[in-house]
Amino acid sequence: MRRAQTLAKAHLDLGEVEDEFASSVIEGLSNAQKSLPCRYFYDARGSALFEDITRLPEYYPTRTETQILMDYADDMVGSVGDGGLLVEFGSGSSLKTEILLDHLGSSVAYVPIDVSETALADAKARLMRRYPSLDVRPIVADFSHALTFPADLAAREKTGFFPGSTIGNLAPQEAASLLTVFGRALGRSSRLIIGVDLKKDPRRLIDAYNDQAGITAAFNLNLLRRINRELGANFDEQGFRHRAIYDPAKGRIEMHLVSRHDQQVSVCGRTFHFSAGESIHTENSYKYALEQFREVARASGWRPARVWTDTREQFSVHELIWPKAGRGCA
Repeated sequence: MRRAQTLAKAHLDLGEVEDEFASSVIEGLSNAQKSLPCRYFYDARGSALFEDITRLPEYYPTRTETQILMDYADDMVGSVGDGGLLVEFGSGSSLKTEILLDHLGSSVAYVPIDVSETALADAKARLMRRYPSLDVRPIVADFSHALTFPADLAAREKTGFFPGSTIGNLAPQEAASLLTVFGRALGRSSRLIIGVDLKKDPRRLIDAYNDQAGITAAFNLNLLRRINRELGANFDEQGFRHRAIYDPAKGRIEMHLVSRHDQQVSVCGRTFHFSAGESIHTENSYKYALEQFREVARASGWRPARVWTDTREQFSVHELIWPKAGRGCA
């Protein structure tokens, strides 16, 4: 789980955004296993709720990754030379990026990539106050598609940054495909610093997505509120409950919204029936053993290099190297 709209469209007008949202909801609710894309969690209220989640005692990923970055930032960016380019995919507020920027020289340029022009503008304004000499070049784009860098930056040596374990929202094969997109965008001899949540005691995982304060439940249910508000649907929020489970065979946390009773819901003129106990699958969060993720990286064309973890091995940050030529991997 992370505030990043991994597969969202860029450069759409309001009508196109609404059409995409409506078609995604109708398609997902028409499946035998009803589902909704997790990228739609993040309206204004959803984003605020997620920020609350990151501060919960049960939710370890954000604070653990942040500590890893603070402990090992010198190692992570030590090979970024003068004139290098730091490229962040799904940058959002760029808060974690400051940990790396504190260890980089003034000649390094920073390229945050996000679908939210507002988030990019806010982040650039904050970064320029903190790092007045930093060259910040935001790109409004969907990072899962081919990217074009400004001409004066295109030839620079690039280091990608993808924190937050957003890669876990994708199935391993999809994750490998996205990593290939990153490699082709960054180019020969590039590096990628990427956050990956690790497998651990299932109880620890389940607790992280079932906090006692009910914030994650509110975050999940807010998706129904958004559909009601933006698409004129009539979901009864009280008629659904949050459920998070761990599937050990697939190595993933699943979030669901479970119907408390038989009911019908209208969305965009379509009626959908829910039986008592039937669920809407809203998110996956895959967890990896260290070598499992290294295999995913190899399958995508990257060469796994260093890896950093916390002392309890709850979370990991990996360094990947894109080959000098071709797509081969070691």
